[in-house]
Amino acid sequence: MNGWTHFWEQGDAVGKAVALMLLLMSISAWVVIFWKGWLLSRARRDLAAGARVFWKASDLQQARTALRTVDREALLLTLVDSVSEPVDGASLEGRADRSAQLTRRLRDALHAVLARLQAGQVLLASVGAVAPFVGLFGTVWGIYHAMMGISSEGSVSIDKVAGPVGEALIMTAAGLAVAIPAVLAYNLFGKYVSACEADLEGFAHDLREALLAGDAD
Repeated sequence: MNGWTHFWEQGDAVGKAVALMLLLMSISAWVVIFWKGWLLSRARRDLAAGARVFWKASDLQQARTALRTVDREALLLTLVDSVSEPVDGASLEGRADRSAQLTRRLRDALHAVLARLQAGQVLLASVGAVAPFVGLFGTVWGIYHAMMGISSEGSVSIDKVAGPVGEALIMTAAGLAVAIPAVLAYNLFGKYVSACEADLEGFAHDLREALLAGDAD
């Protein structure tokens, strides 16, 4: 803490701006980490529970009602609602065959659901990629600032150089401390989103086949 305090007191506007930028990036990353951890944990439970109650229902309306009680993030419900909307027979969609209509609607609904699940991934990737370089810039600038201050005193010794340079290196450590959790969370959440995507695609395919089979009957 003494190193941070001394670095902040001796730092100029650029050094303080870099430190504040790293702080902002860290706060943003941790907010997204906690939020996405909560979102994806709910999504995985909703997908498992929703698929069970959906396929046990006797018809589509009963399945939608059952989904509303377990699908809190409206993941499967968004797919089901997309195929439940009436089709305008005078539109280009209405003139397409039933299979094409279902494919297009389910594809659009799937993209909308995945966009919600992937929210925040760009921020985590950006923080993980940029934070080390921001910290490195802070270190370089801090060393330059320290050297200029030492040279103005007219005498240079190891003890006068080691302290300011060591404090400047704190910024590199800070950049890594900000980046590492963001990178780990990005990779972990990417794995969870991919698993959810596979479940959603499988459900969409089965739903399409079931509706086409029902139309044939």
